[in-house]
Amino acid sequence: MNKTVIIGSNHAGIAAANTLLDQYQNQEVVMIEKNSNLSYLGCGTALWVGRQIDSYEGLFYTKKEDFEAKGAKIYTETTVERVDFQQKQVICTSSTGATFCESYDTLILATGSKPIAPTIPGAQLENVHFLKRFQDGQAVDRLMTEPKIKTVAVIGAGYIGVEIAEAVKRRGKKVLLFDGADRSLPSYYDQEFTDQMDKNLSENGIELHFGEIAKEYKGTKAIEAIVTSKGSYNVDLVINAIGFLPNNELGKEHLELFHNGAYLVDEYQQTSDPSVYAVGDCATIYSNALKKISYIALATNAVRTGLVAGHNIGGTKLASSGVQGSNGISIFGLNMVSTGLSVAAAKKNELEVLYTDYEDLQRPAFMSDNAAVKIRVVYEKDSRRIIGAQMCSRAEISMGIHLFSLAIEQNVTIDQLKLLDIFFLPHFNQPYNYITMAALTAE
Repeated sequence: MNKTVIIGSNHAGIAAANTLLDQYQNQEVVMIEKNSNLSYLGCGTALWVGRQIDSYEGLFYTKKEDFEAKGAKIYTETTVERVDFQQKQVICTSSTGATFCESYDTLILATGSKPIAPTIPGAQLENVHFLKRFQDGQAVDRLMTEPKIKTVAVIGAGYIGVEIAEAVKRRGKKVLLFDGADRSLPSYYDQEFTDQMDKNLSENGIELHFGEIAKEYKGTKAIEAIVTSKGSYNVDLVINAIGFLPNNELGKEHLELFHNGAYLVDEYQQTSDPSVYAVGDCATIYSNALKKISYIALATNAVRTGLVAGHNIGGTKLASSGVQGSNGISIFGLNMVSTGLSVAAAKKNELEVLYTDYEDLQRPAFMSDNAAVKIRVVYEKDSRRIIGAQMCSRAEISMGIHLFSLAIEQNVTIDQLKLLDIFFLPHFNQPYNYITMAALTAE
């Protein structure tokens, strides 16, 4: 019987646990979770806070009892104090203060990521919040009901920042969105796309403050004002959404690390210690666009890495096929999806690329309920392999990005895309599909 201890039970840890429990015999599984809950879909926090869904209950897709029914031992509200990698022991403290140890044959670190906390004066004031755990969402949601909370500053215009800015605006608050960059969503999209999102945000009442860095939070007890590199603004609530770093506290002195502190893993999710696997946001991942190890913190990647680790521990040798970092966002009805690298990201990684843009209606002009679609396909200049794509529309175009995700994984060239068999029916698309036309008009 192999005993696996899993530290952390959100998406990656849950995927690993389910794989071991559902598909393999003679597996003893112990799960240790610091929080009181597990499986929270944090990507739905903004939907709940913005009242686009009725309640938060559906954001939990499993519970402690589900794993106990499968034979797992699971501890919640339990802190792992340290790991003795030589003795293969996990030293824990329960919510009652009791200390205990769990031995392991195999250890899975699924400790996720932690929010980047700005080290500026006033960061300890009341009504300065992060958005990571369910409890963080609860706190922000509760504040939305208070009449005294009139103006909210959101720090960071990445996915989480933009989503929560929309949610807070939907609750009738004034929203100021800050970022040190000169536009929103710069990690995923080129400026031709983010300009559309910025216009969308502004038209829906979000006050944009780009190129501004928070310098100080002011207040006596609770936040009263934010001071930036360009001015001072009276606010009643600050939501920090600057980004995340891998949570490597338990293994950083023992395991080999990536340059950003993530646990360095191989294609089987195994760390530099053969008995230890790392999955999810605390670990590296292989980028098929870059053709090298990278760090891409996404829930979808967490699930995949958990599956890979679970199968390898269970006895099935399974290598990860790498990822493209596919993602999407929908804000005030504007949908944007991307995969792989933008032109800006490619240049940052010293890849020489070309790109092709095309814009057309989703369906023939004679069809009602239509919308324009903008697409960009990024490809290497010499090899011509596709390394990225971006799409933007008020139509539902999300499934199209999966084609490009597979294209990147399989090293498809822009030229191979030109005569791809894409069906036509007026209900769905154009006879000269924008994907085909983008490829045909490429350099």
